[in-house]
Amino acid sequence: MAYPGYGAAHGGFPPGQQQQDPLWGYFTAVAGGDGQISADELQRCLTQSGIAGSYRPFGLETCKLMISMLDRDMSGTMGFNEFKELSQVLNGWKTTFSSYDQDRSGTVEGRELQMALTSMGFNLSPQAMNVVMRRYSVGGRIAFDDFISACIKLRALTDQFRRRDTSQNGHAMFQYDDFMQVSMSL
Repeated sequence: MAYPGYGAAHGGFPPGQQQQDPLWGYFTAVAGGDGQISADELQRCLTQSGIAGSYRPFGLETCKLMISMLDRDMSGTMGFNEFKELSQVLNGWKTTFSSYDQDRSGTVEGRELQMALTSMGFNLSPQAMNVVMRRYSVGGRIAFDDFISACIKLRALTDQFRRRDTSQNGHAMFQYDDFMQVSMSL
């Protein structure tokens, strides 16, 4: 049986080339026979790959958010191609985080967070920034894991909003049930 996001049959590349990809080893070490990784497997894989660098490993909730961000088939798991895409996104966010963690404390303050998010195209009002800070900061500082969680939620909410903003004017119409599905899926 073939699995979405796994192997050449689903937009991947031939198995010989996958094995040459440095991420393939990390992926297959935890994927098991089904060729998919769950949130707890993703957590182990990201820890083993060292993608968090000197920051503490990703929490399980953050890993669940990562999967939901790229889970196009709504399986609750991630195939190799989704894992590769996640790796690229995470590396970009890690670079951004590092560049705004000016004191190299492993955290960013509100001002640094605002600059980082703006550099990624998220232009949040002061009120929206306050909500992000209240949700993700501890003592006014946001650690890398929480920064990633915030980025995932901002990306997912922005994507959902843009799909509904058909005239691209910054206004969207949501039915209550639609709003709840979007909000609760993150």
